[in-house]
Amino acid sequence: MVQPIIEIDNVSKSFGALKVLNELSFKVAPGEKLALIGPSGSGKTTILRILMTLETINGGHIRVDGEQLWHREQQGKLVPADERHLHRMRAKIGMVFQLFNLFPHKSVLENVMLAPILTKGIGRVEAQKQAISLLEMVGMAEKADAKPAQLSGGQKQRVAIARALALQPRIMLFDEVTSALDPELVEEVLNVMRRLAEETDMTMLLVTHEMSFAHDFADRVLFFDGGRIVEEGPPDAIFREPKEERTQVFLKKIIAAGQRI
Repeated sequence: MVQPIIEIDNVSKSFGALKVLNELSFKVAPGEKLALIGPSGSGKTTILRILMTLETINGGHIRVDGEQLWHREQQGKLVPADERHLHRMRAKIGMVFQLFNLFPHKSVLENVMLAPILTKGIGRVEAQKQAISLLEMVGMAEKADAKPAQLSGGQKQRVAIARALALQPRIMLFDEVTSALDPELVEEVLNVMRRLAEETDMTMLLVTHEMSFAHDFADRVLFFDGGRIVEEGPPDAIFREPKEERTQVFLKKIIAAGQRI
């Protein structure tokens, strides 16, 4: 049995009186491509933000690559993680956000170079070489000297993917990366993600409302509702023959809205 690269164990998360995750548990295998689907507010993005250490947990445990994420061992006991531990764990994970989050005053090339220089101490020459290679991979090398304001939304998102890859993470998280894009720009970003899924052994977690892409991308699909996993399985099983009524209702609404699955 291969050790999971991510283990979520009875994790709870509340924002005030609102319980967003309700004793959630699941595991992710190394290299697995996982799609998280479900209605807005069901806890999907919260899971990604917790893995990226942008949100804390109220209960339960998370292990990443065999190590506790939000706790650390001290004299044989688990204690809350300190910032040094979180910083080290964060280096294993890259995240691409819905709204790009590029530095507007820096060029495309500088945006991709910056994190390896600051967090890994890589020299500028090496960082630049790596950044150019990544920009070529996402089809953005010709825009290396441009500023983000000169780019389309799809181009910004492709640069954001290259920037996340620059830290060579073992795990990549994608949070609704096409939802802020004009429809004609969505496909160029999805093509980059398809290539990553096909050509790398990175573990990838995808939160999306693009059901057709989730079907083609994922090894396994998790359907969330009310902070719990209602149903999970291979894409064909979830999208073609869902067993749970809540999943069936959700997918019927998606189809009624004009999406192809």
